[in-house]
Amino acid sequence: MDSGSKPARGCIKKQPYLRRAEFFALPNSVQSCKTLNQMSFDQSAVLPELLALSHEFGESGLVILGEGNTSCRVDDETFFVKSSGSSLQSLTANQLTLCRFERLLSLMERDDVLDTEVEACLLESRSHPAAFKPSVETFFHAYLLSLPDINFVGHAHPIQVNRILCSGLARAFSENRQCPDEIVCCGPLSLLIPYVDPGLALAKRIRQDVEEFRRTHGKLPRVILLRNHGVITIGSTVQAVRAAMLMTVKAAEIFTGAQLLGGLRHLPASEIERIENRQDEEYRRKMLKI
Repeated sequence: MDSGSKPARGCIKKQPYLRRAEFFALPNSVQSCKTLNQMSFDQSAVLPELLALSHEFGESGLVILGEGNTSCRVDDETFFVKSSGSSLQSLTANQLTLCRFERLLSLMERDDVLDTEVEACLLESRSHPAAFKPSVETFFHAYLLSLPDINFVGHAHPIQVNRILCSGLARAFSENRQCPDEIVCCGPLSLLIPYVDPGLALAKRIRQDVEEFRRTHGKLPRVILLRNHGVITIGSTVQAVRAAMLMTVKAAEIFTGAQLLGGLRHLPASEIERIENRQDEEYRRKMLKI
């Protein structure tokens, strides 16, 4: 960057706790940043946080090989997302691709898009031409990160949850709660999406159903369940995404075990509403940053 040129909008300072090799593998727009003042929320630790979340998903067995993806919003124009084919367990900073919202969201407005156009869009969405190609699921990350107060997105394929999502009990799991902490971390119900071809088509269906959920319930879902596919959790903090994902996995184990031990006994709607709106539980959410 020329000495007289301005730093790229939405980029972040080099962090002292990022390894030197990882920093210099970042896109130029991130390396060249001199200020955090233009960011729409505090980005001082965003890369270490996103990497830590990714590694936890991988090391906890929520994904294997190249499964799953994570992302975080940088500003109103760009976001980081896991690159295609990379592993969450061993993800490095240079395997996070900085993408532009506009290019991806504009393609979601079109019908009858060819696979070649999807591929071209993913490549063109990169803020740096030398960056790795972003995940094919980058489209739904772009949409979800454009929603109010959503700064992080996590997507995994946990066996415990997919057992249910590949069964006839998926809707019962999404619409009911068994324990209070599931309500605190995951909300009073989850959004269930039917199986749709991963990529642009899935992103469009997620957008359609999230908007319907918001109209019906007056809020966004914290957990999105994809039939025969996996789980998406969203939130304003990385802690919210982590808590919703881990609690969904725990809830799935309880759900399956209860079904095997004689049948499910869901919490009544009145108790779910009570937990969701209790002041002490709201305080606990704030302390947990969820």
